Amino acid sequence: MTLFHFTGIKGSGMSSLAQILHDSSHSVQGSDVEKYFFTEDPLHERNIKILPFDENNIKPGMTIIAGNAFPDSHPEIVKANELGLEVIRYHDFLGEYMQKSISIAITGSHGKTSTTGLLAHVLSGSAPTSFLIGDGTGKGVVDSKYFVFEACEYKRHFLSYEPDYAIMTNIDFDHPDYFKDLEDVINAFGQMALRVKKAIIACGDDLHLQQIQANVPVVYYGFGENNDFAAKNIVKSEVGSSFDVYVRNEFFHNFTIPLAGDHAILNALGVIALCQYEGVAIADMEARLASFTGVKRRFTVVESFGKVIVDDYAHHPTEIEATLQSAHQKYPEKEIIAIFQPHTFTRTAALLPQFAESLSTADHVYLCDIFGSAREKAGNLSIKDLVEKIPGAKHLELENITVLNDHGDAVYLFMGAGDIQKYMHEFKEHTNKEETA
Repeated sequence: MTLFHFTGIKGSGMSSLAQILHDSSHSVQGSDVEKYFFTEDPLHERNIKILPFDENNIKPGMTIIAGNAFPDSHPEIVKANELGLEVIRYHDFLGEYMQKSISIAITGSHGKTSTTGLLAHVLSGSAPTSFLIGDGTGKGVVDSKYFVFEACEYKRHFLSYEPDYAIMTNIDFDHPDYFKDLEDVINAFGQMALRVKKAIIACGDDLHLQQIQANVPVVYYGFGENNDFAAKNIVKSEVGSSFDVYVRNEFFHNFTIPLAGDHAILNALGVIALCQYEGVAIADMEARLASFTGVKRRFTVVESFGKVIVDDYAHHPTEIEATLQSAHQKYPEKEIIAIFQPHTFTRTAALLPQFAESLSTADHVYLCDIFGSAREKAGNLSIKDLVEKIPGAKHLELENITVLNDHGDAVYLFMGAGDIQKYMHEFKEHTNKEETA
């Protein structure tokens, strides 16, 4: 039996794919840096071996799945090529693997992970479903009817896929280290649309998606009256949202989700549209939507000695705005404290005014040093450039984390795609010591 070796197994997509292959009775191992990432937890739970990067990990008879973050010059990839082993890039392998089932790609500049998790949860209630979620969660089911996966636009990797369906959540300017401008992003999604084989489910409230061209039907969802699937009579509360769904102006059903924010309703609408298109029973949709608890690092709430601590992956102004809206809906009586760590220097520089504006609805703002990435270690600006654009904002460092206690029993939103969790854990640890002293 072939042993699949994952070079960069702790990557969110790589970890998920390793779990899928393991669950489908394949032999799997991988390598990565020794630093801890939350994406490795489900690998340990499955006893999947994780090794430090080393060319000696590579042995005859292996198939190498290489993470997109690692160049062909990586020692493990060089060794694999010397041995004449098959080396497949993550997105190429995934493109082949999904052909076994009805494949559903969830793509968009924002909301991919949450929507993928929700769709996987709903479809799993009606048919065998394998899924790959961008929070490092994956599951492989033998003879799956559906394969639900997150399709990332970065470097146009999603053009390796030819899914049966695609849910497109939105188009926004991001990844400025790769995309030249918004038009370049729109072009990439346009190329992706032409690769879909059955239908596209797109958010019709997004002006850019309204212009999408495809060779298959495009079904629109959103709040606007002109959408094929529209949410009306929305009722929001601290425990979630309920809304009526109209299909082409005819009442379809009322649904309730235990999630806050307009973006959560839109994500649910996209899932409902896909499920209706596939003939999933309304009762199954209703029950599974109501029981969804979310995905990792997307408004993950932890109560700590009276303080509400939220861990969230938001790293773009649009996502920050959505996360703050959710916090205000869920905790209308509490102060909202935003602790944000920008991710990559190019993104921070390209969107500096937008970051300042998106954080403005928080009651207090703390900013951590900019987190670089494997492809970008430094830049021409610092966190002080953003601090200066937000009245009252403060620079937060680990050693002065105790300043957050000045706000008492508030909601503490820790947001970012870097290592913002180390600030959150330090705050939780300090809170624990204070309360038990």
